[in-house]
Amino acid sequence: MAIPIPSRQLFINGDWAEPLLKKRIPIINPTTEEIIGDIPAATAEDVDVAVQAARSALTRNKGKDWAFASGAVRAKYLRAIAAKIKERKPVLAKLETVDCGKPLSESEADMDDVIGCFEYYADLAEGLDAKQKAPISLPMKTFKSYVIREPIGVVALIVPWNYPLLMATWKVAPALAAGCAAILKPSELASVTCLELGEVCREVDLPAGVLNILPGLGPEAGASLASHPHVDKISFTGSTVTAVKIMTAAAQRVKPVTLELGGKGPIVVFEDVDIDKAVEWTIFGCFYTNGQICSATSRLIVHESIAAEFLDRLVKWSENIKISDPLEEGCKLGPIVSRGQYEKVMNFISNAKGEGATILYGGNRPKHLKKGFFVEPTIITDVTTSMQIWREEVFGPVLCVKTFTTEEEAIELANDTHYGLGGAVVSKDRERCDRVSKLLQNGAVWVNCSQPCFCQAPFGGTKWSGFGRELGEWGLESYLSVKQVTEYVSDEQWGWYQPPKQ
Repeated sequence: MAIPIPSRQLFINGDWAEPLLKKRIPIINPTTEEIIGDIPAATAEDVDVAVQAARSALTRNKGKDWAFASGAVRAKYLRAIAAKIKERKPVLAKLETVDCGKPLSESEADMDDVIGCFEYYADLAEGLDAKQKAPISLPMKTFKSYVIREPIGVVALIVPWNYPLLMATWKVAPALAAGCAAILKPSELASVTCLELGEVCREVDLPAGVLNILPGLGPEAGASLASHPHVDKISFTGSTVTAVKIMTAAAQRVKPVTLELGGKGPIVVFEDVDIDKAVEWTIFGCFYTNGQICSATSRLIVHESIAAEFLDRLVKWSENIKISDPLEEGCKLGPIVSRGQYEKVMNFISNAKGEGATILYGGNRPKHLKKGFFVEPTIITDVTTSMQIWREEVFGPVLCVKTFTTEEEAIELANDTHYGLGGAVVSKDRERCDRVSKLLQNGAVWVNCSQPCFCQAPFGGTKWSGFGRELGEWGLESYLSVKQVTEYVSDEQWGWYQPPKQ
């Protein structure tokens, strides 16, 4: 049954607004390859309007509105947003699935995480009130000092298409909790649920201009946001190549940025594991969300003594994955988000084969599906560390494999990458897991699992995977500016200079 796609405009200053240049982008269902609607396409002209609306939201009523409201006031809005999303969860999950292709069960789980994230940051917003004017212990009794936490200001939030509404929430919820006003720029490949967030904000009467939503192309909307003189911070999730452009633009105005970028994560499997448990986590770490996860553990590093048995079980588990229309019950692998991404993934597989690697399993379009951007779960062996498939992020359901002999060799292979987002170690030896966790060069390390993510825990990378952290208290702090206020409290003259003679 067709899922009706709401027709929306840009969301600016608390209401819907047609793009000034009247541009729109077609929505292509990756399962059917059919056009099912369209979204508005913002340009630099729309960005100017949205930035002005955001700045007005911070300065309206002589500073008595959003930025200077109590955390408790902002928390009420965040909880109201969470409640509305909960009401709309079934519809939002289906919209997410037809828009980006992820299995419906995953979209439903994403909506639960969205709700939980807004509620979590509502709690942190309330907690900010108690932290204001926190005293600082000083060595001189003639002074008193305290700290004020203030919102950074107007923030640009640029998000990808693999977790459209969830990635938006990771940024929107803490930004609003901090008292910032935001312009959200979702990906042109998946903007539907982000636009529905605008309708939710209308229904809860979020103050005008506090959140503005501008879908559009990167070179037009994204670049304009990154270089805008009245945007105070940029938070970006996406590719390293685009991040370099954003950093360059931000540097012209010494503007802070948070970057959560690509990955080529390792999962290191030692010889003492329960093989089926380790196999399932290996599959989950690379094939979940159709393999389109920046933190995917897409490099399997398995001990040579169990490699043959492990790969045999890995193939059998992969054969059991249901690949279908993602709205079908039991679907565990849907289509890649777009034709361009599909072709990119298939080129990676072809290049690996051309460089001498072996396609142990998959590597093709599933035979039973004639339409849609589907790629079989793919396992590639006989890989060398110089191959493209080992070094570059695929962003699809493609796992490459190497074996190791010693723990030291495993760690060397795991860290043999420019990236450093997520990594995993699987072993029954707790001391070994602790050792390896400390030595892996990743912002997140999972022990005996892969990819669990909780809004209470920090998330971010090292090396080419970016810097700064989202989620947890760290996510809130990234949208706050810390100001010290120090007062001279003595009745005595300071006495550094001599007074003038009478």
